[in-house]
Amino acid sequence: MNSGRRDLGASRPDLDSTGAVMEMQGLFGPFQFPELLLQRIWADRAFSVGEATTQNGERIKVDHPGRWNRLGGPDFKDARLRIGGRQIDGDVEIHLHESDWRAHGHGNDAHYDGVVLHVVLYPSSATTTATNGDRASIPVLALLPLLWHDLEEYAADAAVSSIADRPADRLAAEWLEMSPRQARARLRGEARKRWDAKVHYARLRIQRTSWREACHLTAMEILGYRFNRVGMLRAAIRWPLALWGEDGVETDEVFMELAADWKLNGVRPANHPRRRLASYARWVRQGGTAWPDRLIEQARAWPGAALDTDDSGDRGVRQWRRDSGYANWWREVMAAVGAAEHVPCPRADNLWGDGFLPLLAAGGHLGEVDGFAWWFISRPGDQPANVSQAVRLIGVANGGREPLAWGHVQGMLGWQNALERDVRRRT
Repeated sequence: MNSGRRDLGASRPDLDSTGAVMEMQGLFGPFQFPELLLQRIWADRAFSVGEATTQNGERIKVDHPGRWNRLGGPDFKDARLRIGGRQIDGDVEIHLHESDWRAHGHGNDAHYDGVVLHVVLYPSSATTTATNGDRASIPVLALLPLLWHDLEEYAADAAVSSIADRPADRLAAEWLEMSPRQARARLRGEARKRWDAKVHYARLRIQRTSWREACHLTAMEILGYRFNRVGMLRAAIRWPLALWGEDGVETDEVFMELAADWKLNGVRPANHPRRRLASYARWVRQGGTAWPDRLIEQARAWPGAALDTDDSGDRGVRQWRRDSGYANWWREVMAAVGAAEHVPCPRADNLWGDGFLPLLAAGGHLGEVDGFAWWFISRPGDQPANVSQAVRLIGVANGGREPLAWGHVQGMLGWQNALERDVRRRT
């Protein structure tokens, strides 16, 4: 998984005066990558932990990332690590750059005497972080080469998580000043940006792995739902698609081996990661490890999607779906790849909208214009309830000729994401 990951940071970032936020150029303009997000990545171990080595070449095993300290002192307390085969317990400090340790004066601060690992985003020429006095130097771990996603994708996912906690009327406030026609046009424009971003990220995943592995990683990540995406993605990396064949992997063993990665509080029994692992195992046993290739075969026979996605008002989503044969085609594709009996709705709609369609467009197996039309009219899937409610509040999805669609929700998410990004830049 580490081939090609070193380009994730795009161009050299600009730092604010505290060094706590980086601004860099993204797909749709500048975006910010805060140090707090890097802390979240460490806390969730949302990177290739098994490939982690210090800057001086020692392997690191993270038994426990530590207790997140939001007060003064090191960012994580009481971590349990194995560095170069040695058990080392202590604190972990997180920075965007290795030089931030000195810039923040930590070497002269007794509160940081217990730090045993300095985690940074960007690799540097410094193999260790120097300290003052008799204290030993601290090993440095750079996360950028270990990240699973583009930096902008991590930032976008974090923004969506924060949006999911806002009241619907607050999300809809500015939109209520538009007519429904204006709101539809705006939503479609914002949805197109989301589509372009998803295709871009899918293309990066294919380039860094392969078509089959990109499909495997994406499917398992989506089956992780909101709370267990990281655990399912780690399982997909640790057990590649070929291992899920006819004999399959022992899903109970997968679950137990990654026991520290699962988040179980608040997870509905049907979404328990043990059940999601078993569902995916049954899917692959039925569809075989070549199910991504059958997805391509389906795309070759894809009906022409001459769907008008401007705001002419001639056809609503319901009519688009009828004209395209959307429902029948959706069922045919899901059955062909083996997922129909094993991935229930609405999560199956997420597999379609977040997985299959962007991957097919990214791999050149589906035209991006046609792909966007199909993506936009798709069922909304498992989405934050407040976002769906906000779309209904602004009069776009009325349940008649314009039922709630994937594109409506994605457009609202994309707009809120861009708005939040602008606010962060201004402040």
